[in-house]
Amino acid sequence: MIKLFLLHFFVLSSSLLFAQKQTYKTAIVAFYNLENFYDTIDNKLVNDDDFLPTGAKNYTGKIYLDKVQHLATVLSQIGTDINPDGPAIIGVAEIENDTVLNDLVHHPLLTNRNYKIVHYDSRDARGVDVGFLYNPKYFRVLASTKLFVQLPEGAKSAYFTRDILWVKGILDGDTVHVFVNHWPSRLGGEERSMPGRLSAAQTDKNMLDSIQKYDAHAKTIIMGDLNDDPISPSVTKVLKAKGNIADVQPGGLFNPWVNMYKKGIGTLAYQDAWGLFDQIMISYTWLDKTQQGYFYYQPHIFNKEFLVENIGKYKGYPMRTWDGNTYRGGYSDHFPTYLVMLKKVN
Repeated sequence: MIKLFLLHFFVLSSSLLFAQKQTYKTAIVAFYNLENFYDTIDNKLVNDDDFLPTGAKNYTGKIYLDKVQHLATVLSQIGTDINPDGPAIIGVAEIENDTVLNDLVHHPLLTNRNYKIVHYDSRDARGVDVGFLYNPKYFRVLASTKLFVQLPEGAKSAYFTRDILWVKGILDGDTVHVFVNHWPSRLGGEERSMPGRLSAAQTDKNMLDSIQKYDAHAKTIIMGDLNDDPISPSVTKVLKAKGNIADVQPGGLFNPWVNMYKKGIGTLAYQDAWGLFDQIMISYTWLDKTQQGYFYYQPHIFNKEFLVENIGKYKGYPMRTWDGNTYRGGYSDHFPTYLVMLKKVN
């Protein structure tokens, strides 16, 4: 039986009104781009030359262990003000393999959570993949696979991008489908590279449609570094995600990050402009606050002060690991994002 952490709320908003104190279970759903999380071993199948002790970045074992320490520090703190166990599930991007994830989840800051891993190698030219971590007290995996993203001809110079990771499991009684994404970058310009991201979005949409054909009430989560913002065509036209809960119809997706983005709040910065690439979108079935299962409550960007660059040309940005080939000693060039889900305790 899982250990329960309970919240008590007096909520006076129009969307969630109770006449008396209500008790809830909580579940944290998180995503984090781990920024070039490579090991130090040469992999002949991918282009990891820069991230070797003999490479341009002088990527030594000492730097690698420092990177593990920093990432574990972040993951150990996400959402703990709401649930001391932190995230029940975490999607991650820019990992080289399951070796780095094993080192991460066995770090002393995380080992007591007993995180388990779902990972598949993909044929991305950079050699990076996505992955999925889950706390077995909250989540049990039923099935998983990787979804191949077919890049349109001429979309990018690379032949392959990251596969999408699909995981089906039980989140404390709720059957949930999770898609972990890292869509093609904007290298070469946003417009030129857009077809690749449209193709990745369509891959998600095709799988979503297949799931809803046999389960119209399926709870789904699409998370990842999309290399697109909440108002980009890949999100609004292909996935048809809405930023206003009232506009979401059965079978549709809600995107909690639209309003934040429009206010200038983001998860990464480029040329002094904030982008919000790190998104977590949810299906209509999460929005009913009267249901017996988990429902959506709040979105958060984890941007504590220690994650923010305090000097130099990137001051105010997320504190990155690398400044070119110089080791900065930061965490990631992206802030993590997470959602809080609640479930009534009768």
